[in-house]
Amino acid sequence: MKTIADLIREYCPNGVVYREIGDFLGYEQPTKYLVSSTDYDSAYSTPVLTAGKTFILGYTDEDQGIYAASKEQPVIIFDDFTTAFRWIDFPFKAKSSAMKILKPLTGAEIDFRFLYYAMCCIRFIPSEHARHWISKYSTFRIPVPPLQVQREIVRVLDTFQELEAELEAELEAELEARTQQHTFYRDSLFEKAFQSNEVKKLGEIGEIFRGRRFVKDDICLAGVPAIHYGEIYTKYTISASETFSFVTEEIAKKLRFAKTGDVILVSAGETIEDIGKAVAWLGDTDVVIHDALYGFRSPLDAQYVSHFFSSTPFRKQLRRHITTSKISAISPSRLAEIVIPIPPQAEQKQITEALNNFEKLVTDLSVGLPAELNARRQQYEFYRDHLLSFEAVA
Repeated sequence: MKTIADLIREYCPNGVVYREIGDFLGYEQPTKYLVSSTDYDSAYSTPVLTAGKTFILGYTDEDQGIYAASKEQPVIIFDDFTTAFRWIDFPFKAKSSAMKILKPLTGAEIDFRFLYYAMCCIRFIPSEHARHWISKYSTFRIPVPPLQVQREIVRVLDTFQELEAELEAELEAELEARTQQHTFYRDSLFEKAFQSNEVKKLGEIGEIFRGRRFVKDDICLAGVPAIHYGEIYTKYTISASETFSFVTEEIAKKLRFAKTGDVILVSAGETIEDIGKAVAWLGDTDVVIHDALYGFRSPLDAQYVSHFFSSTPFRKQLRRHITTSKISAISPSRLAEIVIPIPPQAEQKQITEALNNFEKLVTDLSVGLPAELNARRQQYEFYRDHLLSFEAVA
């Protein structure tokens, strides 16, 4: 059997043509496939999907408006705001109108699975809350080697992915068990705090304020620290003292800052699960926050509040105050109505320390199971990116 290197030497010795993704993919809006009710139940048969991390939001018993994806006719679902995407080869319904269903154009001379893997190699993090497929993502260029080369790369990556999935399954099962333990422990601590301490509304104990808009072109590699709403999902955990993004001092003058000890949380998203994701800002300087974020400033321990915003007692309250249309959102006045237990400062710090230690076991990519899982995924991504790196035709 010829290797990929043999095929490249035979079919594209002088390099590979690069073309825009939009040359090969068309899209369909999910309007006909949107779920009507969010009364999900695991006993139902049809999954309701999002392209993001949650993926399967639940299962519905609705039997109309189901998109009939299959092994023979798969699709890619694409979140137009975050640019997250998933390969789907089974029937489904959708939650959000912000999703696009991507399919090969008639006569497109490309292996669809190869195109999916090529998209996986694109490194793009949106910096503004806008739709990206037409304006940006579909214009990204990918290598398009001859079909013989594409199909062999797909065969190798599919095999590699199957092996990795088996190896990761046991690690993920153990990590999931620890995560459930962490969730149970955290929720128990806050339920106990509700029972034995004064309770106040967020609006009574602190100030809620919205950030101001900045876009991708405003972000730079150094300058004034800045947090964009999309980074809260992917780059931050319970607390942070450094940012991944910056803006210039000139742009920062027009923006709004969170201070050390403030808690920064997401105010809007594709799903209810997106809202309320929070990070306690512990940096030495003020930090610019995006307009899809709120800051919460109070005398409470910032990490205590951030842990609370991750807890079930908080999220149960949050659901009652969220409004849902094209996107889900919560207003400052509604967020202010949510209540939080107010233990003494010493007890807040004890709760914070206990939960920080547990959190590290399930999220820290430098230690334990998360580190091993991360290493395996990085190995696969390195190999995939290597296979999909080609010299362009001169």
